[in-house]
Amino acid sequence: MNKTWFITGTSSGFGRLLTERLLARGDRVAATVRKPQALTDLKAQHGDRLWIASLEMTDSNAIRAAIDKAFDDLGQIDVIVSNAGYGLFGAAEELDDSQIRDLIDTNLIGSIQLIRTALPHLRKQGGGRILQVSSEGGQMAYPGFSLYHATKWGIEGFVESVRQEVAPFGIGLTLVEPGPTQTNFGASLISSEPADTYKDTPVGELRRAFSEASFDIKGDPNKMVEAMIASVEQEPAPRRLTFGAAAYTSIHGALTGRLRELENQKEAALAMDIDP
Repeated sequence: MNKTWFITGTSSGFGRLLTERLLARGDRVAATVRKPQALTDLKAQHGDRLWIASLEMTDSNAIRAAIDKAFDDLGQIDVIVSNAGYGLFGAAEELDDSQIRDLIDTNLIGSIQLIRTALPHLRKQGGGRILQVSSEGGQMAYPGFSLYHATKWGIEGFVESVRQEVAPFGIGLTLVEPGPTQTNFGASLISSEPADTYKDTPVGELRRAFSEASFDIKGDPNKMVEAMIASVEQEPAPRRLTFGAAAYTSIHGALTGRLRELENQKEAALAMDIDP
């Protein structure tokens, strides 16, 4: 049965691919972009099945208005895809205040406000799904991406909690965790002004790897988009979708390392309770 989707960040990457695939199979899509002309070709091809709104994810009032209007215009929306976001690279002390604020406002606060605004509508209609695009970086960390990781670890904690709050209303939430993927993430990556202090550190090494384009990026965005679409038919909603061999390896290493450290502290941890 055809569905109606609300997707942010649809001008490129996962958002664009999702929109194309869903329209091609006959679904309706409410797509948000910063520049509506980015979807002119799809609008000409699919007409009323593509609803478009201009949206800046740093504007909470605009997020609320876009969600409310989409539900008013389309009636029911089955799936919300919180996809809009970007990367920020640089050692923590290299970054300036405006870079930090813009990233948090977009990746974290924007995603939180989108989900918060959608929940009353989904409750009223009896349920629905929310896909939150996170990253392998929501479970592990690279040097130089401290603020990006802060937003992804933050949204993962938010989704983990909200999932439990709204399960009684038939609303399922899924975190999507792709590893390095052949999208335009690198093209939209914002970088700090390099400081000599970090030239010969892991941050400097990673910065040189970026400039030399020496990364082997194997993630297939087309396969990932198909898996995201298929996931909304699964019951119950999967808590996470891990995409790519690199993501599996990095997340597995991070989780097993943390579990090992936890077990090493078990005796000390248990001894911290009040004595009988």
